[in-house]
Amino acid sequence: MGQLLAAFGAASAVVVALYILKLRRRTVAVPFSKLWERLTKDKEATSLFSKLKRLLSLLLQLLLLALLAFALGDPRAAMTFTEGRTVVVLIDASASMQATDVSPTRLGAAKEEVKKMIRGLGGSDRMLIAQMDAVVMPLGPMSDDTLELEHELDHIHPTDARADFARALRFAADALRDEKHGEIVIVSDGALGPAADAQGVVHTGGAKVTFVPIGEKKRNVGITAFSVRRYPLDKSRYEVMLEVENTGPVDEQVELSLYGDKTLVDLTKLRLRPGERLPRFYPNLSGASRKLEANIKPLEGSEDALAADNHAFALLPERRRAKVLVVTAGNTYLEAALLLDEYLDVEYISPGNFALKYSQSAPKVDAVVFDGVTPMTPARVNAIYLDPRGPGSPVKVEGEIKQPGFDKIDRRHPIVRWTALDDVNIAVGHKLVAEPGDKIVGASGEGPILVAGSRSGFRFVALGFDVRASDLPLRVAWPLLLLNSINWFSDEDAQYISSFRTGDVWRVPVGVSFSQAKLARPDGLTETVPVHEGRAVYLGQRSGFYDVTTDPLPGGDAPQVVSFAANLLDAEESRIEPKPEIFVDGKKAGQLEGFQVGVRREIWIYLLIAIVLISAIEWATYHRRLTV
Repeated sequence: MGQLLAAFGAASAVVVALYILKLRRRTVAVPFSKLWERLTKDKEATSLFSKLKRLLSLLLQLLLLALLAFALGDPRAAMTFTEGRTVVVLIDASASMQATDVSPTRLGAAKEEVKKMIRGLGGSDRMLIAQMDAVVMPLGPMSDDTLELEHELDHIHPTDARADFARALRFAADALRDEKHGEIVIVSDGALGPAADAQGVVHTGGAKVTFVPIGEKKRNVGITAFSVRRYPLDKSRYEVMLEVENTGPVDEQVELSLYGDKTLVDLTKLRLRPGERLPRFYPNLSGASRKLEANIKPLEGSEDALAADNHAFALLPERRRAKVLVVTAGNTYLEAALLLDEYLDVEYISPGNFALKYSQSAPKVDAVVFDGVTPMTPARVNAIYLDPRGPGSPVKVEGEIKQPGFDKIDRRHPIVRWTALDDVNIAVGHKLVAEPGDKIVGASGEGPILVAGSRSGFRFVALGFDVRASDLPLRVAWPLLLLNSINWFSDEDAQYISSFRTGDVWRVPVGVSFSQAKLARPDGLTETVPVHEGRAVYLGQRSGFYDVTTDPLPGGDAPQVVSFAANLLDAEESRIEPKPEIFVDGKKAGQLEGFQVGVRREIWIYLLIAIVLISAIEWATYHRRLTV
């Protein structure tokens, strides 16, 4: 207050000084002074009125200065300091908010509702706006600047992910901690799930929770599952599985299209009953080398309010040729099994030549198969050991087992997927002793006979018997076991993930030599992502095809490009029926109130308006010669 009075006093002194300055008159000689007597008498008669006009002008200028100084102090009524609210607005930007049952979309309608709230803020109210999707993202600090708050709304964009409601509530509760008049406003269609997570039910403390419902209709058909894989023994062919669900209350008819490398592979018309989930399986397909896409569109008479779940994307694993070195004295069963995969470059070498050629260095291949032989020292390469022995074995080999069988099988491990080993007959084998971190994939009642793991950064598979002493080579499981193991070495295992799920943190393998990579998104934008332990790490929230590009390798090699796909595939987000109410901390969220658009309580705004009006009046009177 003292600073404002000092500024006002200084400015007033300058204005008064300007007004008391006397006008110096210029002496002019005229031939007949009598002619000016009448004019001089009129001037003396109006001098008092002129002085009064100058005094009024001075007072007017002082009034303008007083109003301006008062406005600079941002005066407010004393009651506003005790009644101001602190509001955290959580705007749902999940996939279901892209529904077009309200104009332009549910998210667009939500932003309009928040804009009304901003314009209805009181003079001492403060607001923080946060976007709620797989994460919670505050768009700015707590503020009472209405223009800045409206500007923040422009940065909210929809995502193809589910909203993490519990995380958003915990953020809002922390932001309002120790606030006397805290309020959490949730603007959503209500498809949020329970307000709880692994830590338990979210408690909002003393904050008031209100809910602004968005949305009207609930008719929608979406793709809720989509995956693809190549056949292990014929990688030029593949099969596709997808699932379509009608989440609405009436029958819907849609057209389902399947594209391979942008070429139409299949076109089907489907009719789905309310709530029906229809799986579709496409076996033995060919023609596509890399990209697959599924689309659905409603036919005449049907409705589909959400387009985000009408598309699904997948990538087939690349058909990369793998180099395999086989160390054997001769094994027809082994040679025949490796001939089944045309994408294997197989080289055979005798145990003696292997010891001479690679005594000082490891072979530069994708995998080595040791058939009944074991190197003197552990091989620094991915390797399959058939009946290993000696100090070079990755696992310790103990006593002989008569007629072992696969009594226990870890069917989740990729090297035994699609294999049937339960009834394999074995004449004799050896017990393998797994180390900590190894995986016992198969075991008899007397101990492990199939172990997988890694040593010094290289993977291995150890089979505790000679396949020629069993009927395994006579079964389809034998080549599958070999090919699955080779694929596992190169991360091309039988459970290839054809797409990531939006809303998760993706870890894309790119190599351990890099610290960062460039990520090209489906919208055409590119951003830099970190690489941790050989994997590019990114929180993805948009479906489509992505490319990760690393820097050129030493020696001038071309940059490495890794492609992958991402999908929504979330039945909960496809169920777009709006919820009229939500419950938080065991209580029903209240209705929005107290945000009436009208007069705000900032007095300085009205002081500036008064200054403008007085200035306009002075301008008009000046030009009409009333104040001069």
